Amino acid sequence: MPSLLDLRRRIRAVKSTQQITKAMKTVAASKLRKAQERIMDARPFAQLMQSVLSDVAAQVDSAEHPLLASPVTPEAPTLLFVITADKGLCGGFNSSLLRQANAFRNKADQSVAMGLVGKKGRDFFVRRKVDIRFEEVNIFNDLRYSHAEAMAAIVIDQYVSGKVSSVEILYNEFKSVIQQQVVVEQLLPIPKTNLDSEGSADYLFEPSADQILRDLLPRHIETQLFRALLESAAAEHAARMTAMDAASKNAGEMIDGLTLHMNKVRQAAITRELIEVVSGADAL
Repeated sequence: MPSLLDLRRRIRAVKSTQQITKAMKTVAASKLRKAQERIMDARPFAQLMQSVLSDVAAQVDSAEHPLLASPVTPEAPTLLFVITADKGLCGGFNSSLLRQANAFRNKADQSVAMGLVGKKGRDFFVRRKVDIRFEEVNIFNDLRYSHAEAMAAIVIDQYVSGKVSSVEILYNEFKSVIQQQVVVEQLLPIPKTNLDSEGSADYLFEPSADQILRDLLPRHIETQLFRALLESAAAEHAARMTAMDAASKNAGEMIDGLTLHMNKVRQAAITRELIEVVSGADAL
């Protein structure tokens, strides 16, 4: 049985841990508010971009545009873009992503190359000797559109040059503070189901529709990547806030249990000392 001194030390240690988890919860809540505002602002633009792209692409020959056409090399690997966090202590945020990424690789009909964003995904796959085409870490502290531009340039080059046959993106989509959903989306070639729209609006193009589409398609890839990065950032902060809140509550319950046990041990020690005093007095 632990001594009274050991119990006091353990209670102090748990209280210190509880202070840390409460502080991390507060920081995550503050970052979540900013990240949530950014993703709520980005979603309408990304959706409108998709809608406009559908209307414009419906009026041109998709075979003339590499990002709409079939892959140059169908037997080339699939590029799986995995967006994880740079840090842990966020519940099952990273583990669910990595588990889904492994399942995607195992079920794929052809080889899978990886594009990794975040330290957790990089550290996980670098030990498994996978084909890594791209990696980026430490961007979520100061996430900018330029990060999506750099990633989009690599993705487009890989697809247009025939080094990959398709591009899939795997990330955690922010649903609410307590809910994040792992999503796998096809980025390239742009799904034709999203381009075939009935009742499309009539446009007067200046310059030509082909020229507009050449400018619009790369911007569309950048926008979708940036939205996925923002979704992942908001989902990470929400997951960390929820995990730290649960950790703080568990620490509180542990402190209560240890305090009760300590009081019992102290009471037993006092009772034993009283018995010894009384026994000694009776002996005299």
